[in-house]
Amino acid sequence: MNPLIVQLINVAIDQGDQQVLSSVNMEIREGEFIYLVGKTGSGKSSLLKALYGAVPITSGKGTVAGFSLDDLNRKSIPHLRRKLGIVFQEFNLLPDRSIFENLKFVLKATQWKEKKAIDLRIMNVLESVDLASKRDVMPHQLSGGEQQRVAIGRALLNNPQLIIADEPTGNLDPETSDDILLLLRRLVNEQKVTVLLATHDYRMLEHFPGRIIRCVNGMIFDDQEVEM
Repeated sequence: MNPLIVQLINVAIDQGDQQVLSSVNMEIREGEFIYLVGKTGSGKSSLLKALYGAVPITSGKGTVAGFSLDDLNRKSIPHLRRKLGIVFQEFNLLPDRSIFENLKFVLKATQWKEKKAIDLRIMNVLESVDLASKRDVMPHQLSGGEQQRVAIGRALLNNPQLIIADEPTGNLDPETSDDILLLLRRLVNEQKVTVLLATHDYRMLEHFPGRIIRCVNGMIFDDQEVEM
């Protein structure tokens, strides 16, 4: 059985003075591709934020990539996030830098120092998201799908154990959304990275079946796993 990447035991999560999720029990193992689904306001984003340390858990026990969520602090959160890759609906690329320089900025910020190692890692990542030929292009010269591929590449730079993707196809047309989904699933198979993808696009689930975790009325329900 593959190692556990995420384990939540009877976890509760509050936003402000309101409890958003309660009695959350969840396990995610290395190499899984999982959909997180639920209506707006059901707690999906709060759950993801708890996993990357943006929202504290208020009770229960949780571990993510070897870090305990019970005692995260200002010093440990950046170390947790280096074990994660986070992809949002917005691409958040630096508009005044090439794709290569966007990725270099991230590596420099996470203490990479050797130029040769930086250059090699960036090119390996760009190849894995099929954008090696676009290294010197500016973000505005790319399509939305290509920009999201860059964002996924950025999330892969530090060899994360888990990619958390929060509505990554929300701004894309169906065909481009499918391309992004296929890319993420290929990364699971080829690089053994784990992906937790929040979406409200049920068309995706029909076309590309997988394990489903549902947020419903402040509770988490884990569907039976379906073969990919």
